[in-house]
Amino acid sequence: MSKKNIGATLALYPCPVIVVGAMVDGKPTWTLAAHAGTVAHTHLMVSLVQAHYINKGIRENGKYSVNIVDESWLKQADKMGTISGNNVDKSDAFSWTMGENGAPLIDDAKVSIECEVDGNYELEHFDHFIAKILATYADDSVLNEEGKIDYRLFKPVLFEFPTYEYYVTGEPVGKCMKMNG
Repeated sequence: MSKKNIGATLALYPCPVIVVGAMVDGKPTWTLAAHAGTVAHTHLMVSLVQAHYINKGIRENGKYSVNIVDESWLKQADKMGTISGNNVDKSDAFSWTMGENGAPLIDDAKVSIECEVDGNYELEHFDHFIAKILATYADDSVLNEEGKIDYRLFKPVLFEFPTYEYYVTGEPVGKCMKMNG
């Protein structure tokens, strides 16, 4: 084997950059995240440090939004990772609309997902909020003729750790389960 053991390193990067939204004390708040993913065809998981202000609202209301970042609003999204809701009111950081199910959605996000918490797996000072997808909202500009998200049009930003660099998705390189060899 020519591979080198580089230790117990988290190497599942790059990951989509998202801004999580939730209501806290009647106002929206936002946090930047990249530790998120699919846990079933119907559920998502967002992993947030327990000290984050937004966690209070997610626990109390059981709802959050996942707003997928593209380059058009990356600077504003990045700022949500540099200021704490514990110290700064972030309710006016974005123009937003309340989703049909009670989670705030960022207007500039071309794709937003509204979720309801099914459970929280606490691990090493992190809350891992597992939530059912209630609704997905997509701007017409990123939909194909069938009404599905077209990732040739919508190019989510990806985050790479440990370099803390952002990337943009590229062109397709093949069809899943159709490459035959």
